[in-house]
Amino acid sequence: MATDVTEESFEQEVVERSRQVPVVVDFWAEWCGPCRTLTPALEAAADAREGKVVLAKVDVDANQGLAASFGVQGIPAVKAFRDGTVVNEFVGAVPKAQVEAFFDSLVPSRADELLAAGDELSLREAAELEPRRPDIAVALARARLARGAVDEALAAVEGHEGDFAAAGVAARIELTKAGVATEAFAALDRGERDATLDLLLEALGKASADYDLEAGSSGGAGNAVPGRELLRRAIVGILSEASPDDPSAREYRRRLATALY
Repeated sequence: MATDVTEESFEQEVVERSRQVPVVVDFWAEWCGPCRTLTPALEAAADAREGKVVLAKVDVDANQGLAASFGVQGIPAVKAFRDGTVVNEFVGAVPKAQVEAFFDSLVPSRADELLAAGDELSLREAAELEPRRPDIAVALARARLARGAVDEALAAVEGHEGDFAAAGVAARIELTKAGVATEAFAALDRGERDATLDLLLEALGKASADYDLEAGSSGGAGNAVPGRELLRRAIVGILSEASPDDPSAREYRRRLATALY
């Protein structure tokens, strides 16, 4: 069932609560016919998700300031909040299928839940459910690397060469197999990202253009991939997971460009 929210309770019941669970807010009014049509679909969708999404209702007549602050010009207006901000919205009495899709977009998929679990068994199931997701493939590869299953880890990221993180993991495996930059990757396993990048950039500076390694799945069986290219992929893969506003990552990107060009 929906919770009636006022201007006084909105901050607590919607904004703060959305930091724990998505909150869908239905801006409505008693005189609004389409609102009476939409509300049952919203309630059914929320009930079906068993607490994974919360439904709140705001009477725009009684809470005009609140409606104005969120730019509500027509009702029913539905806004989804996550982490204190609006992440999705629609206006009007849309079909039930659209309501369901709206709620589905807010609820973690089974694969997302398995990815969050993080253990290898869960990650393998997630990869089976969504084999095209590189984030799952990378997590599975790392779980396998943690127990020393190098070939299985390489198989996990096979087919995801277009993703920087996946290509970086594959490059790491190829370099490790060849005994290159092992100290760097040991530092990475300890969570020492900057130390890892320093060591990889040092190795990149020393590697000659004709320094080749036999590549497996990451480069195609029987193909020789220059060691400099594998080192570049490994560095780019690590940096691809850094925050865009990370000043240290920006500096390492500059150093990489200098080393390459």
